[in-house]
Amino acid sequence: MSLPTSVVGDDGLARCPWAVGDELMRDYHDTEWGVRVHGEARWFERLTLEAFQSGLSWRTILAKRPAFRELFADFDADVVAAFTEADVERLMADARIVRNRRKVDATLVNARAVVALRSGEGLEELLLSHAPTREVVPQAETTSAESVALSKALKARGFTFVGPTTMYALMEAGGLFDPHLPDCHRRGARVGRGER
Repeated sequence: MSLPTSVVGDDGLARCPWAVGDELMRDYHDTEWGVRVHGEARWFERLTLEAFQSGLSWRTILAKRPAFRELFADFDADVVAAFTEADVERLMADARIVRNRRKVDATLVNARAVVALRSGEGLEELLLSHAPTREVVPQAETTSAESVALSKALKARGFTFVGPTTMYALMEAGGLFDPHLPDCHRRGARVGRGER
């Protein structure tokens, strides 16, 4: 299988092909994608947004991210875990986010699982423990042995909407390995300013 090659943008920088031609996607690629995420709330956000992205474009989710942050209490797991049916109805009525009942319900279930994990290793430690130790060929696969194992580990702890493909995307986006193509200007830049 041949790998895609980077595309040079108007600014002269080589980027992964999906990040060329759209300012929102370019900025996300250049400042966040593949940069190590830190903290429970940021990991819970990534986990939630990757689940909402399932079946949709990432650009759609990225454009709606400010509303997701507002409506899900900036992904404070304690607050989201305490959401009631009235909160679910409020979320389902707000067109600024993806209104999928199964995904909204999953977010509440996952918030409760995040809180429960604190008595053990915690969400961040669990995710980091599944980081690949081998060299990953960027953008050559959509699942891996590590994403399958992470999916199983999360499901065993009560999480939902955490399939292997979704977990692979989480691992890419959250910097558990470097997802950038070898000729991309961001290759090797796993430390950056992130989204905040």
